[in-house]
Amino acid sequence: MLTEVHIVPLAFQTLASFLPSLPLDSLLSTQGIMVALLIAYAGAMWMFLTSAPKVYTVMVTDLELARQFYEGLLDLPVADVPLHYYYNYEQTLGAVGVDPLYASTANLTRSGSTYNNSDGLWYQLRKNTQLHVISGASMGAKNRQRHVCFDHDCLEQLLLRVQSYGVKYKIRRDNPLNFLVKDLDGRVIEMAEISN
Repeated sequence: MLTEVHIVPLAFQTLASFLPSLPLDSLLSTQGIMVALLIAYAGAMWMFLTSAPKVYTVMVTDLELARQFYEGLLDLPVADVPLHYYYNYEQTLGAVGVDPLYASTANLTRSGSTYNNSDGLWYQLRKNTQLHVISGASMGAKNRQRHVCFDHDCLEQLLLRVQSYGVKYKIRRDNPLNFLVKDLDGRVIEMAEISN
């Protein structure tokens, strides 16, 4: 004759050992399983968000010239768009709130351009750091191409890359960081940190 057999999964035994005051049947109830699933889901989301790369955004005057600069002169590898950007959260933070002094709406679109301005250009700056280059910056003094960023660390990393590749540059100001760089065609590009 077969008597009652209790089969309890190892995971629930471990959980039950941490929570000795809870009866095991409440953990195996529908409500207990739902709570366990919610905890697992929260853990998975935490893992997803903490493993996502840090993304710096730089606004430029001309995307094609920026492509030549970052790929040609600085030799940055092209990166895939991070998964969390597929959910379009950046568009809610985009150029809508940018001061018109720094971005001209006339430069937000380019006729005949093959780029989708919401996508921009993506480069791998470091192991878990990406650079997102978008259009939207106005021309600088003397019709200079401008690359503007709100993050000091981003421009510091770009300056280190410029220095390590032996590109001609001139630091104009340290805080907020502002420096000039010459591209392959001799054009001067102004790299500027915009302080909040």
